[in-house]
Amino acid sequence: MDLVQIKGWPHEQIKSIQITIKLLILVIFLGYIMIWIMMPTNVFWLHWLPDIHKKADSTYFGEQGAYILIYSSPILLIATLGCLCLHLEKYTDDSENRTPRDRRFVTWRQPVLLRGPLGIVSWTELSCLVMFVVLLVWSVSAYVHSMFKNITRQSASKMGELVWEVKLDSVALLLGLVGNLCLSFLFFPVTRGSPILRLVGLTSESTVKYHIWLGHTVLTLFTAHGLCYIIFWANTHQMLEVYHILPLQSHKFELVPHRRIKFSNAFVNLQMLKWSKVGISNAAGEVALLSGLAMWITSLSVVRRKLFELFFYTHHLYIVSILFFVLHVGFSYSCIMLPGFYLFLIDRFLRFLQSQQRIRLISARVLPCQAMELNFSKDPKLTYNPSSIMFINMKSISKLQWHPFTVTSNNNIDPDQLSIVIKSEGSWSQKLYEKLSSPTPTDRLDISVEGPYSPTSTSFLRHEMLVLVSGGSGITPFISIIRELIFLASTKKKTPRILLVAVFKKSADLTMLDLLLPLSGTSHDISHLQLQIQAYVTRDRNPSTDSQKLTQSIWLKPSVVDRPVSAVLGSNSWLWLGAVISASFIIFLLLIGLLNHYYIYPVDHNTNMIYPYAARSMINTVFLCVSVVIAATLAFIWNKKQNMRDTRQIQDSDSPTPMSCPVPESWRYNVETELESITHRSFKQVTTVHYGRRPNLQKILSENSESNVGVLVSGPKKMREDVAGICSSDLTKNLHYRSFSFNW
Repeated sequence: MDLVQIKGWPHEQIKSIQITIKLLILVIFLGYIMIWIMMPTNVFWLHWLPDIHKKADSTYFGEQGAYILIYSSPILLIATLGCLCLHLEKYTDDSENRTPRDRRFVTWRQPVLLRGPLGIVSWTELSCLVMFVVLLVWSVSAYVHSMFKNITRQSASKMGELVWEVKLDSVALLLGLVGNLCLSFLFFPVTRGSPILRLVGLTSESTVKYHIWLGHTVLTLFTAHGLCYIIFWANTHQMLEVYHILPLQSHKFELVPHRRIKFSNAFVNLQMLKWSKVGISNAAGEVALLSGLAMWITSLSVVRRKLFELFFYTHHLYIVSILFFVLHVGFSYSCIMLPGFYLFLIDRFLRFLQSQQRIRLISARVLPCQAMELNFSKDPKLTYNPSSIMFINMKSISKLQWHPFTVTSNNNIDPDQLSIVIKSEGSWSQKLYEKLSSPTPTDRLDISVEGPYSPTSTSFLRHEMLVLVSGGSGITPFISIIRELIFLASTKKKTPRILLVAVFKKSADLTMLDLLLPLSGTSHDISHLQLQIQAYVTRDRNPSTDSQKLTQSIWLKPSVVDRPVSAVLGSNSWLWLGAVISASFIIFLLLIGLLNHYYIYPVDHNTNMIYPYAARSMINTVFLCVSVVIAATLAFIWNKKQNMRDTRQIQDSDSPTPMSCPVPESWRYNVETELESITHRSFKQVTTVHYGRRPNLQKILSENSESNVGVLVSGPKKMREDVAGICSSDLTKNLHYRSFSFNW
């Protein structure tokens, strides 16, 4: 077996480098968690943090230097090292030589919780969830202990307050501190290209449910935080804080607050509209909370599913909420939640850059079951794993709506094309179906894309058998998997035996099976693939005439400005992403260092009592955004120029084809075809259709005698839960479960 070389390094050396990087990441992560564990204690605030301030504070960074060092730097360093580790993965593909020890990690994907508010939860997800809940409980209990132990009647009376009022003040502060902990993790699940999620074997699609629940928790805590303070201010007569003006010598005056007595020579300060020059700004916190509440209400399932665009519009208020949160607590304390938001900001801006390109749509295939296959031109250097996700936008239907779809094509079988399948089920997809199925279909579609986003690399070769269970349009992730296995089988590699259990409502839906092969067919021999298809039609007891209708194929005219689908950061995207994260952070540190050293420090001298908090926070936030824009834009432009140069070289060396040049008018056609190639006939020979009944999944899965069976399910929630329950049973130790879910 040949060893893969990178700059003269053998495969084993690259593997050892990966292990070293992962161990380093683990050490940094444990240190970061230790900071969170110690933060609610007096040891941290009275001993650790002052010592860190002495060493980290300087004329360049001030007090925020310590917060950047202990909260922001570790996670960004983990993300950068993770990008390097993921980049090396493509040179260490030893899926066929996995040891039994490596296979033990597969059990971490096994379901452990089947039903509940979080749906199906794997051991990996449960481990992360338990660690977070333990940290949350510990933080609450430690804060309560530290805050309440010194509250007595004597201490309360000295402040002119009752004991319960002092405790309420402490509880309000506690809720804000714990809410900030949850806010620190809020953006990790929705960072689609996150190296941190990828390192632990998770994807944004599978963890978006945690973003939802974290959002509920954050806004619950922050709302309670605000209400407690309002009650406290109202009860202690601080809602309208009265200042009595006392004359002193030399015509000077002293402001003395009186909470319960009003004086004639006094003025009032509305506490809820207080915007302090130094310290906490109440008004900014209220704006942040109100914008968060608007997002919270419109993100509820009842509102989101019926008024999606309202949900989409209002969810952009996260920009307002985060900005005013920073103005509320100051930039130094905001560094605690900065890492997750920083990575999300980079990911979001890269998505914006990619979405500005118009993508070349080559053809479409419209099935009798109202499913549509869209075939895009693709950069040959773009690689992705089976069951990847791509988001698309069509301005002719909706300028703002982005919808995720599974990529059904395969890198090896379709090197120049990328395909997705859309089932006409909602208003958006129905409008697209009408455009493509009308007697005079549209000439072209103006499409933008984000992605594709690949799941963690899953080696299907480590299983002796694969059971693919799908419901309706849930078959789409399995199309790319089957195409991948067709290619591997044609290269004489040993592939697992495959059983596809496809459940449909109507007979017309059986035409979804035609999508198992590309529109142009394939030259790869599928005779080496051990494939069996069991199709179940639940509502029709006999074949209907709809299933006998012909497939409609449409070639579309591309525009000169259309481009193939390509990776936003080129073929070495993980390496470039690590460079963007590190370079943008360095630029950010340089900008705030120069600002503080030459502008703020001469005024403030690190006293934090002269220069306004709001101005400093606003400038630092602008610098953060500018740093991300500079680094990401330069990386994007460099890779875009490289892609265009490579495309021109390919076009110069190859003869013109419909894929590489505009399609002439004579090539565009709208015909109905019936795919009856040898390959399709081979598929029909291995397909058995059962009408009027559902599959007995318990029987199908338990009959497999192989010692290592991979069970993949994609379909309704009930189907996923049933299969997960069977696979987690003590009687089915040979079944390894994995699901695809796009419902949230």
